[in-house]
Amino acid sequence: MLQVTVWNENRHEQKSEKVREVYPEGIHGAIASFLGESSFNVKTATLDEAEHGLTVDVLNSTDVLVWWGHIAHDEVSEEVVERVKQRVLDGMGLIVLHSGHFSKIFKALMGTSCDLKWREADEKERIWIVDPSHPITEGLGEYIELEKEEMYGEHFDIPTPDQLVMVSWFEGGEVFRSGCTFQRGNGKIFYFRPGHETYPTYYNKDVQKVIVNAVKWAKPVNHARPVYGNAKPLEEIGVKGEEEK
Repeated sequence: MLQVTVWNENRHEQKSEKVREVYPEGIHGAIASFLGESSFNVKTATLDEAEHGLTVDVLNSTDVLVWWGHIAHDEVSEEVVERVKQRVLDGMGLIVLHSGHFSKIFKALMGTSCDLKWREADEKERIWIVDPSHPITEGLGEYIELEKEEMYGEHFDIPTPDQLVMVSWFEGGEVFRSGCTFQRGNGKIFYFRPGHETYPTYYNKDVQKVIVNAVKWAKPVNHARPVYGNAKPLEEIGVKGEEEK
């Protein structure tokens, strides 16, 4: 059974009654709930726990980490960021949601600013599936339509994705690369755009399906990370030349 950890900074839920009304168990609780219904073994972690809930033992037992953050990116310790990064390089999957694009861990793995345009105007978002053959799109139609969402617009300052799976269109006219995959070391990463804290986006069945599919896709491949550094030869070198002398 896949071991999934859902991480959420859990700050909006503490500060805003509106967010608590939408997500009474927290955004992490809502995500953990539907992932648990998909036969994953799910636990949650939040910013204010010791080591942000991401201890060495927790990460070593995690196959896929789901990350949601927004207003407290700077409070995530560099030590924990490096710990998560090394686990991704070793093969742990990482699903980065919505404003997690600006998290320390995503920026560290992308190597760019990960900046973008944004607007909160209760506008419609239509998420078009542009790679219907990708496993993350299994069971979906041509698009996902959300009645109200925060707008993210291009240019999105990320490296060219390994695979562009989804593109969003917004009522105000912008477009955005909203479903992107990357590989770093042995690990797979999926960035998925929707999920503003004041909208019930994570109750949408198609959004849930994307995240479930992404967890399955990002699970670790069963092989060791390559060995680097000085290497001894597999064959004897120069033997033939010595014999000819």
